Amino acid sequence: MRKSKPKKRIILPDPKFNDVLVTRFVNDLMRDGKKTVAFQIFYDALEIVGNRMKNEEISPLDIWKKSLENITPAVEVKSRRVGGATFQVPMEIRAERKTAISIKNLILFARKRSGKSMADKLAAEIQAAFNGEGGAFKKKEDTHRMAEANRAFAHFRF
Repeated sequence: MRKSKPKKRIILPDPKFNDVLVTRFVNDLMRDGKKTVAFQIFYDALEIVGNRMKNEEISPLDIWKKSLENITPAVEVKSRRVGGATFQVPMEIRAERKTAISIKNLILFARKRSGKSMADKLAAEIQAAFNGEGGAFKKKEDTHRMAEANRAFAHFRF
């Protein structure tokens, strides 16, 4: 859209936790429009996380939120063409994109894991992200490392 920005869609909170972030996560987790299946996978994963991490005093939902927070990148690199050369320019990410990236990375690396069900794989990835390890956390670290390496080109931001 050239002239105007599209209207923001209103996302309804999920039925169990009454949280909009959960619905955003489930919408990205969903395949072929099967939202009830996606909700079931998410709730089962949180239940598995709750059973595995009984010694933690916080709820499974808070563990999930903390793990999302742990894998949220602050900067990313974007390609900028200046003259004949292409530079990887580090840029700060706006808040909505940060959450979108972290959600997508968590789901992507959960799908890549080996395990029986998607709920098991998601629970394992949530646990790994909470502890500061796993594929999604490594992706964030790599993104930050790349931005740090290309900090010299930060003046190409515009």
